[in-house]
Amino acid sequence: MKPRATIVAAIEEYMVRHQLNLTQLAKQFELNPGTLSSILNGNRPLAVDQLERITMVLGFPRGHFYKTYISEYLHEKDPDWRRVKPLIHNCAELGQFDRIREIVGLLLDNPLYAQLLFDLAEELYEKGEYEAAGILYENVAMTERKQHSERLALCQYRLFLIGQGTNQDQNYQSAIQFEPYIERLDEASQLDALRDLANTYRALNRWDRVESIAQRLEHKAKVYYFSEQKRKILQRKTTRPLFYYLAYSYLLLGSVHNLRGEYDQALLYIQRYHDLSWVRENDPETLHWRNLFREWAYANALITRLSSGDITVLDEYVTYSENRQSDKILMIFNLVKNANRHDFSIEHILERFKEDLAALDHQPLTTGMYSPQFILDRISQLYIELADYDLRRGKYPEGFRYLLKSLEQFNQLNNSHRAVMVKYVELFERYRNFATPQVIDTYEELISKLKKSV
Repeated sequence: MKPRATIVAAIEEYMVRHQLNLTQLAKQFELNPGTLSSILNGNRPLAVDQLERITMVLGFPRGHFYKTYISEYLHEKDPDWRRVKPLIHNCAELGQFDRIREIVGLLLDNPLYAQLLFDLAEELYEKGEYEAAGILYENVAMTERKQHSERLALCQYRLFLIGQGTNQDQNYQSAIQFEPYIERLDEASQLDALRDLANTYRALNRWDRVESIAQRLEHKAKVYYFSEQKRKILQRKTTRPLFYYLAYSYLLLGSVHNLRGEYDQALLYIQRYHDLSWVRENDPETLHWRNLFREWAYANALITRLSSGDITVLDEYVTYSENRQSDKILMIFNLVKNANRHDFSIEHILERFKEDLAALDHQPLTTGMYSPQFILDRISQLYIELADYDLRRGKYPEGFRYLLKSLEQFNQLNNSHRAVMVKYVELFERYRNFATPQVIDTYEELISKLKKSV
């Protein structure tokens, strides 16, 4: 004799306990009595919305029966998508990701589900249900790993975006894993993907990769924008106005040359995204981005001139920085870094940013267009620049406090750059004789953690 289904048994137990007949019970469940009878007799499968109402009436929390429902109603050769889709949606809302993996595992042998799962993953992604969407993308990619499809490439792109966090080594592995798939994407998605990949490499300080990706972005954006036919088609498909991608490639390349100390070349690229007279469109979104690029060009020109040692722009730079709430920390970082590089005093200026520096530990991880990993990395770098600035001026307690904060922050990023560890060691050893035993102990503990990741 076939054992009674667990969900049905729970319904019948409730029915007996409350002394209800079929009609009364069906009314509570908001079901037709005939429908309920068929469900109880096993002649009709239970729909997900019906399960939700039954679960609530029985007094169980939402999702209580999902595992049982999967084993009783989805373990068949080709599970009905009308039951699969809403159940995955519900599991995503409740964070029942193991249930999603279990459901998807039942579908992998049938390639016909791949498109359905991909479309559902896109729905979840748009809703911000990234972990659930990631499970579906992973499984679709697994079924298509031997193909060269655009769908596989888009799965890899979404997984790359979902995987971005504050662990820099993981972000780097995610980036190099995704990069080979870019050319398989449609033309509009290629532009977004190149921008996103360049931003990841920039946050990781992998400037050789930033340059390579930015050059590819420049080439594609230039071809697409100045081709009348492609421009009209892609203008409707990209997430930003088409000119944005070309201007953004100039911004990235300007940053690369600035970091290399090639300031004239950096200023040349800055001028290219400041002068946008070549942009043909004048719709509100285009005007919005044109104004932003002009503002970025103004700020980056000041940074570049300051980096070159031109301290005549210092007052203008500081005044501008004070009004830049969204990226003030980055402006302060560039200020302190260049004060150390060119050995000029900024005591009076740091006093003006005293409250901002005190709030560093509580800095939001999403600031404007910058990713959490980028913000954490720059805060860590700001701390070590502040440490360098104070230590060379004999302010040892303050300097060591900033150095330890930087080390602590950098350990959170799980960055395995050997050059970074050398920077910490060199700075600390230069002033070790001025450190207290407690500072030395804390430093040794933090630096040993960093060494393990290298």
